[in-house]
Amino acid sequence: MRMLITLLAFSLAAIEAQASTGPSFDYDATRPVDVQLTEERGVTVRQLTYAQLDGTRCGATLVTGPGMERDGAPAVLFVHWYEPPRPTSNRTEFLAEAVELAAKGVTSLLIDTPWTAERWFPTRDSEKDYEASVQQVKDVRRALDVLMAQPGIDKTRVALVGHDFGAMYGALAAAVDPRVTAFVYMAGTSRFTDWFLFAPERAGAAKDAFIAKLAPLDPINYLPRISPRPVLLQFGTKDQFVKHEAATAMAEAIKGPKTVKTYEFEHELTYQARVDRVAWLKEQLKVR
Repeated sequence: MRMLITLLAFSLAAIEAQASTGPSFDYDATRPVDVQLTEERGVTVRQLTYAQLDGTRCGATLVTGPGMERDGAPAVLFVHWYEPPRPTSNRTEFLAEAVELAAKGVTSLLIDTPWTAERWFPTRDSEKDYEASVQQVKDVRRALDVLMAQPGIDKTRVALVGHDFGAMYGALAAAVDPRVTAFVYMAGTSRFTDWFLFAPERAGAAKDAFIAKLAPLDPINYLPRISPRPVLLQFGTKDQFVKHEAATAMAEAIKGPKTVKTYEFEHELTYQARVDRVAWLKEQLKVR
């Protein structure tokens, strides 16, 4: 026993000695860090702001690739979804796609929206949903102004891509703006009141009046007006916000060129949806 106690004491002393000396985390802080910036396949990503119609400034990301001055660049405007607290519930949602397209010479603009703010939906003034929606369509068209003002844009090859609210407002903008030559509608529903009635709740005559006021803006009435320009529609079969009946009705409303893709997933859609979307954009924009 005495020998065991002695050995334990010796071991503890050794551990304490090692802890007191320990490894050194010091290093030569005088060595230069030598930061070197590189471009990914010639792609450039810039952050900017621009003046909106109401005098405020909107944040955006401009992604450009090589060869635009020589060949003329196809262009894409991306309008993101609203799904807080997801980290992609802002203009970064489409950044990877924009970079991939830029490597092929496509210029993309990714914009902020009112729903970039996480608390936008529950804190909005629902009595002004109609007026705010009209203004948002104008703001999407304003973003097209910014995109088209970039040097070297080929104005005959311009796509608009929207997800969720971005799809719905994008549909209205594409319908009335002939500058859009191809449109992608991702997991938007057919009527704004399908979502605006989530909060605050309305019932009876107040609900009927609200639906009637917003009805002139229903995307299902604008999607057919995009024809004969091509449209890609993407829906999730497990989407709790966009039911199968609504998705089918929107697809059937379009009589012109259209491609309809469904995925066994929810409102976010899948990576395969991204692959299909990029391939469709390359085809429509005649990307080499």
